[in-house]
Amino acid sequence: MTALKRMWLVPLVVAVWELTTRLAQDTDFPPPSAIVLRMHELWFSGPVTRLFLTDDAIANILPSLGRMFMGWTLAALLGVVLGVLIGRSRTAADYVEPLIQFGRVIPPPLLLPLLMVLLHAGLAMQVAAIVFGVVWPVLLNSIDGAKGVDRTYTETATVFGLTRAQQLRDVVIPAAAPKIFAGLRLSLSLALILMVISELFGSADGIGYQLLQAQRGFDTPTVWGAIALLGLLGYLVNALFTVAERRLLVWHHHTRRTL
Repeated sequence: MTALKRMWLVPLVVAVWELTTRLAQDTDFPPPSAIVLRMHELWFSGPVTRLFLTDDAIANILPSLGRMFMGWTLAALLGVVLGVLIGRSRTAADYVEPLIQFGRVIPPPLLLPLLMVLLHAGLAMQVAAIVFGVVWPVLLNSIDGAKGVDRTYTETATVFGLTRAQQLRDVVIPAAAPKIFAGLRLSLSLALILMVISELFGSADGIGYQLLQAQRGFDTPTVWGAIALLGLLGYLVNALFTVAERRLLVWHHHTRRTL
């Protein structure tokens, strides 16, 4: 079934949802038309010069995206660098693997009280929470990718006189890139989730903060609107990342098609 043929499912689900919620008349489950209207009023009814963004959107959506991408970028850099180095050193992997397995099973939300004590509520605490939760899939995939590089590649690079640093840059990282990008894509979804969770604690702005205020004020359409907004942002971020991945790894996708 092609993507075009599957698209009819979306309006069908929305129509059933609309009809069901209107018949039920439950204030806790507003129809999608009311949710979309609330989203338009809150975030997308601004002037054309600001891409239709309202003051609420600028004050909450943009700071949330800033925290998310800041934490994700730091985790990506940390995970890729450490992962490649650990993956190319059996000794380092033997020493570090128990620590990695211990750290990756700790739920990041459990660290928020500790981070609030150490860093206080604010940007540093939120970014630290995102980094801790996001770094593991990047780190593990980078280790796995670096370990799996064919020895023929590195031996050939040695014959041509490439230093260890040059081999990492020109041979190991490109060969491990498909697995690294798989970890980066998974980490994007985690970054979005942790961004919202971190904003529920001591934040003065952001989508998570706005969601919490709506819940406290029993503003159900805004709660559902924030949930729908997060889903939309997650879809758009993943789509943009997929486009970038295909462009950067065009050689990998071409090789898979020819096999």
